[in-house]
Amino acid sequence: MKFERNWMLVIGPLAAAALGIGLGIGGLKAPACWCAAVTLLCGIWWICEVIPLAATALIPFAVFPMVGILSHREVAGAYGHTLILLMLTGSIISTAMEKSGAHRRVAIGMVRIVGGNGGRRLVLGFLLASAVLSMWVSNTATVVMLLPVAIAVLEGLDDREKLAVPLLLAVAYGAAVGGSGTPVGTPANLILINQYQETTGEEIVFHEWMKMGLPVVVLMLPVVWLWLTRNVSREAKKIALPDLGPWEPDQRRVLIVFGLTALAWITRKAPFGGWGSWIGAESTVGDSTVALIAALALFILPSGREDKSRLLDWQTANTIPWGVFIMIGGGMALGMGFKESNLSEALGIALKPVAGLPLILMILCLCLFATFFTEVASNTAVSNILMPIMAAVGTAAGIDPLLVMLPVTLGLNWSFMLPAATAPNAIIYGAGLIPLKRMAQEGCILNVIGSLLITIVCYFVRR
Repeated sequence: MKFERNWMLVIGPLAAAALGIGLGIGGLKAPACWCAAVTLLCGIWWICEVIPLAATALIPFAVFPMVGILSHREVAGAYGHTLILLMLTGSIISTAMEKSGAHRRVAIGMVRIVGGNGGRRLVLGFLLASAVLSMWVSNTATVVMLLPVAIAVLEGLDDREKLAVPLLLAVAYGAAVGGSGTPVGTPANLILINQYQETTGEEIVFHEWMKMGLPVVVLMLPVVWLWLTRNVSREAKKIALPDLGPWEPDQRRVLIVFGLTALAWITRKAPFGGWGSWIGAESTVGDSTVALIAALALFILPSGREDKSRLLDWQTANTIPWGVFIMIGGGMALGMGFKESNLSEALGIALKPVAGLPLILMILCLCLFATFFTEVASNTAVSNILMPIMAAVGTAAGIDPLLVMLPVTLGLNWSFMLPAATAPNAIIYGAGLIPLKRMAQEGCILNVIGSLLITIVCYFVRR
């Protein structure tokens, strides 16, 4: 693997140079050639993980000002975009929930309510708990938190061999599906929002995303449950879930801050114009503003514990995955480069044959491509590559680009086959209780079903 990466360290720049030169000979202007070359280089190095993913994301920052595509101020704005601040502060809030243990209480509470008995309902409980948490907490944190609980539950069951695969896959797949429900659920969602705004000038606010994402999540979760439990006994057996004792003061306070933050996100522009218009700040306040206020509150408010600590300290907050935000910034810089260099216009012309397909067939093909492509690469990296291209496809087809971009993003989130596809898949597979062949078999069917469901909903609802 290291040998292959060393080769790609050389092959990547050579392939990028060949593409740029070839497009230049074909008549494309220099800025567009440079942008295409940088995109290919980033794509190769991201997929092959030649250097750290976040380091690859810095390439547009270094190259675009040098070749005249974007100024250093413009490209820096991509890495410090408000959507990145939204994701950053959302991660800080979820870190505070992890520190207090509030997220664990929410998850186990949901399992008790829905799946307090063995068999199919137990799988449903973990599936729903994972999905709901991953809308607000990172997919990785959700699975890391639920995995030991699931394993502890399995150890107390007589039929644990039959339940191990569906139960553990429910944790991973629930996190993948649930992350599509809110803008902060996965980085790919924010990459879409930014690229759509770059392309059309229209902002997708928090409640608008939930109106698009939640219906698909609600429809897909029963499908995942029925598929995973098709061979699981319907017999209910009482199980013992961990007893977490009474609620601690910091858990209550963090949950209150989180609840108020979510409410403020959802109601900023609706109903009746939202609270932003009520205070005369409709055009100046954003979702990132709400998240920043919530993050500050966590550093200020006392935890209520005997040690006189705050709800969150910097040492804990500093554990968030900073590299992800640099990756998102790199993707946003590429998206800006596509527009400013006119590469998106040239790409739209080149992709007219694809855009000429019947809309429902085009959506299905692109969704399937995205779902299976990201089985072997980071969905954040693939989203950075595909979103500008999908925007160009939508423009070339003469339709709202969201009709193409949304299905592809959902497809990137819903990759169920291989450990390399998503962090939740890798964590669950690493537990050593699921054979790779079984994961691939279960996930392949769900990849296809998910793509069909996404296509139908996006075509008939979003059209």
